[in-house]
Amino acid sequence: MEQKIRRAAVLGSGVMGAAIAAHLANVGIETILLDLVPESEHDSQPRNSLAMRAKEKLTKQKPSPIYTAEVLDRIQTGNLEDDLHRISNVDWVIEAVVENLEAKQALLTKVEQHWKPGTIVSSNTSGISVNRMVEGRSAVFQQHFLGTHFFNPPRYMKLLEIIPTAHTKPEIIKYMHRFCERTLGKGVVLAKDSPNFIANRIGTYGMLVTLAEMEKKGLSVSDVDVLTGPVIGRPKSATFRTLDLVGLDTFLHVVRNVYERVNDPAEKEAFQLPDVLQYLVEEGCIGDKAGKGFYQVKNTQAGKEIEQYDVHIKAYVPKNRTKFVCIDKAKNGKTLKEKLNIICYAEDVGGSFVWSVLKQLLLYAAAKIPEIANDMVAIDEAMKWGFNWELGPFEIWDAIGLERSTARMEAEGAEIPAWIKALLAAGKNSFYKKTEGKTFYIQMEGEGRTIKQASGASLVYLGDDVACLELHEMNNVIGPSVLQMIAASLEEVNRNYCGLVICNQGKNFCVGANLMMLLMEAQDENWFEIDQMIRQFQGVSMAMKYSEKPIVSAPYGMTLGGGVEICLPAAQVQAAAETYMGLVEVGVGLIPAGAGTKEMLLRFTLPVDFDGKVDLQPYVNRAFETIGMAKVSTSAHEAIQLGYLRSSDRISINQSHQLYEAKQAVLALSAGGYKPPEPKKVRVVGEPGLAVMKLGAYQLRCSGHITAFDEVIAKKLAHVLAGGHVPANTRVTEQYLLDLEREAFLSLCGEAKSQARMQHMLLKGKPLRN
Repeated sequence: MEQKIRRAAVLGSGVMGAAIAAHLANVGIETILLDLVPESEHDSQPRNSLAMRAKEKLTKQKPSPIYTAEVLDRIQTGNLEDDLHRISNVDWVIEAVVENLEAKQALLTKVEQHWKPGTIVSSNTSGISVNRMVEGRSAVFQQHFLGTHFFNPPRYMKLLEIIPTAHTKPEIIKYMHRFCERTLGKGVVLAKDSPNFIANRIGTYGMLVTLAEMEKKGLSVSDVDVLTGPVIGRPKSATFRTLDLVGLDTFLHVVRNVYERVNDPAEKEAFQLPDVLQYLVEEGCIGDKAGKGFYQVKNTQAGKEIEQYDVHIKAYVPKNRTKFVCIDKAKNGKTLKEKLNIICYAEDVGGSFVWSVLKQLLLYAAAKIPEIANDMVAIDEAMKWGFNWELGPFEIWDAIGLERSTARMEAEGAEIPAWIKALLAAGKNSFYKKTEGKTFYIQMEGEGRTIKQASGASLVYLGDDVACLELHEMNNVIGPSVLQMIAASLEEVNRNYCGLVICNQGKNFCVGANLMMLLMEAQDENWFEIDQMIRQFQGVSMAMKYSEKPIVSAPYGMTLGGGVEICLPAAQVQAAAETYMGLVEVGVGLIPAGAGTKEMLLRFTLPVDFDGKVDLQPYVNRAFETIGMAKVSTSAHEAIQLGYLRSSDRISINQSHQLYEAKQAVLALSAGGYKPPEPKKVRVVGEPGLAVMKLGAYQLRCSGHITAFDEVIAKKLAHVLAGGHVPANTRVTEQYLLDLEREAFLSLCGEAKSQARMQHMLLKGKPLRN
């Protein structure tokens, strides 16, 4: 089947509909956003106003649903009365109206009147039966219809549940799975047409069990959030903070949907609407959108105070800080598996609570196969991608020991699903088979053999003559040992491999240099050591840039300071769409000195310096502004606009594919006869250009936009970007610029206010404006 999606229509411009349209536009799909005609029509309120306002709001939302403002040009607006016929020119129609079966059926009836045979139609329902939605529709329409449940916010949440009907063509299911994974960057799971599908079914049950166990054990809301947060591999929002974010009214709707649609008496009882939730919703305490839910912020004379709802006395009280023995002991666990085992098998009230909640959750997940999903992998992936759990239910079960935990469950009178009993009877003691030394590299593409290893980085073989350098210091910071490893890896690759990928599997790609070490050296006035480290970083940058073999950096997440500096000299960058790049050194009283300042100058000026006659000042000013204002991109696409990435660099919408795509980029460069760039002298703006930048900094300081010390840093930065005290249009070498960069960095390290900024960042995690 020849199926391609280039144009789409989203019907409904509410929170989800508008955000889905935004993400479609993010990835290059021309989209029509339609909504109702306003009930009260006035001359000042056009018939398309609902969709128009929804589109306008996209530019103001945080976190931003769009990669750059320009993507909104791909969204056209209209209304469901005048413009529904336009769906005959699209390849995918997404229904995203109110969660009401009759409303969806009525709209789909109208959609079919304008529907072009072969066009895919889907519903973004979070739990309504997709089979019932298309009752009465033609057979061919039903064959092209399915559920596509995006999680909110669509740009950032990885999970997308695809729910086929009994009539959906297999080739449509296969195509949409591939398209949503590759083009939209989603983690796709196939779900059955059951109430609330997979993630919300399991997640809702888990929250209800948690609430019930809290009341049984006399715990508080804040107690539960301590016990069900990062310590067991869940987000910081844990249970009740998450409910406040989602909205208690929304949660009750999801619970009610399951309760009304399941037939098993025990399951109906489990999904009874909790009295406390009904009471809070009736009182208007529905979470963050109402200013209070399970938590509320109270203004006192001492400042803002967070209060929690006491379910026993039905009133808000100050948060308590219960000390749980199991939590204190779990702090000694190095891995999540160790922490889970400490907590689950602890004998205090906290351990008993977590065990009871997890036991019920695991048994419920196991019992729901194959009703909600074909296998346990779909359930695990849905919970990790949709609820941001580190481990899915069956991975948790493996972590706490399948045999040990199941034996305890049986001893406590729990009924174990027959398929798990059969698994254990067959001598299998885990759900997932583990391979010694297995890493994500093996899963993705290669042999996984470690070529070289140091404390902060490893060189791993990816297969096909490609190596991968993986950083694994805390936060993937860059210090002398990492720089040594990069240098050694470059030598190894130039001798024995066709190219190198720089990638890792931490939370963020790299947050910069080792600031703690730098501050200690500066406070001890070890200027020689700092000078040597900067020379080492600059040397690594130059070695990367002029490497005989192609190097592809693969950044994602926070890519700051030194993280940007190991991307700038790469032959190509394969960035994840969610890459937040920025040279942020001014925030700690410094300037980029791992060749970052020099590379940004070259990036802005060399492409326009063809004949030596172009006025370079505007381009140098742009570099000055980008570095001096510590601009950080909100996406890889914006990183191109800011100059951190080139238009020739590539972007992986699905981060799970990034390593594979980076490797393919290395192979393509190598097969194309890669040659490193030739060194060139750089034309600089010199003294006149330096004066222009200094004047700009002075004006900003006078207007109160920057501090006096910000101006000191700006002048140091301007000195480097101008090429120092030389006549305008002088041509200088890269090494000359590196020397200026290093001198400026060293002088700033000696400033008391720079050291104060470094210390503040380490202590508070945010910049100091001194």
